[in-house]
Amino acid sequence: MAAGESSGSVVRRILLGSQLRRLREARGITREAAGYSIRASESKISRMELGRVSFKARDIEDLLTLYGVTDDAERAALLGLVREANVAGWWHSYGDVLPGWFQTYVGLEGAASHIGCYEVQFVHGLLQTEGYAHAVVTRGQPQACTEEVERRVALRLERQKLLVSERAPAVHVVLDEAALHRPYGGRGVMSAQLRHLITVSEHRQVTLQVMPFAFGGHAGESGAFTRLRFPESDLPDIVYLEQLTSALYLDKRDEVSQYERVLERLSADSLSPEKSRDLLRGLLHDA
Repeated sequence: MAAGESSGSVVRRILLGSQLRRLREARGITREAAGYSIRASESKISRMELGRVSFKARDIEDLLTLYGVTDDAERAALLGLVREANVAGWWHSYGDVLPGWFQTYVGLEGAASHIGCYEVQFVHGLLQTEGYAHAVVTRGQPQACTEEVERRVALRLERQKLLVSERAPAVHVVLDEAALHRPYGGRGVMSAQLRHLITVSEHRQVTLQVMPFAFGGHAGESGAFTRLRFPESDLPDIVYLEQLTSALYLDKRDEVSQYERVLERLSADSLSPEKSRDLLRGLLHDA
């Protein structure tokens, strides 16, 4: 199975869920009533509309009937999305170390055409070396056994294949200088990570900027976030906010726009990609 196909399944789930929500709301039907029609709860309908769960063709058929969708072509198109949405992604093989809420993100990341993010605690996962990733996972999961740590690192490295795939997204990372001074794994690991950042920042699909200490307070006061944009015109931009035990996925236009403005301000106020590389070289020289 191609990576694009498996990543696309998450997008199909979200597309189908959003269309089901629009159809339900257009008919003035409550989630509770919709759930009753398919022998499910209101919360199940909510998860379906958010693209958080897989779909059963029978349930979708019943919902389309309830929502007054009788055109054969329209029903066939939506039921076709059901089949595509239920394709398992490559990351499902890492289910033992991958929280359910992060599975959604990995699928969206793989389907995005543009990834924009701000990081402050550590280097973004797509740009981490194996040694640095190992140190981050070990620090973050102190109770994890060696096998679990290796599985988590392997997952992170598997995600990075996206950067060299045929459909690699444009990646724009604004990295707070604090992350570059926070040691993970010792001097050798940090030196290797700095060299990797210099190299990857020259990739045509990657824009890396550093928000320097010298700038002082800046627009990223709310902390790290990622904005995902997709090639599908009917799929909205999504902002991903990771928490300790869960994550938020924002897709309301006004909320996403606020994060977009913050990312634009961070980009404008940070060092240029060229000066960011100079800063990285200076840190590497001093390491």
